[in-house]
Amino acid sequence: MDKLIEILEDIKPGVDYETCDTLIDDGLLDSFAILSIVSELQDEFDIAITPADIIPENFNSAGAIYKMICRLQEI
Repeated sequence: MDKLIEILEDIKPGVDYETCDTLIDDGLLDSFAILSIVSELQDEFDIAITPADIIPENFNSAGAIYKMICRLQEI
């Protein structure tokens, strides 16, 4: 989870990723940020994120992103 928070802060600094669960709903992450995050996650965690995975529910919080990473690593 620490590496995920580091990636998120590099892409969009100044957000409380530890507690925020409305990253998409509140517009804290825009489409460019999401694409940057997807690219970084794929490289760092050796996973394949498909367009079907790029939905608000998977990116609204660091916890949701982490769950998606864990799920994709099991495939």
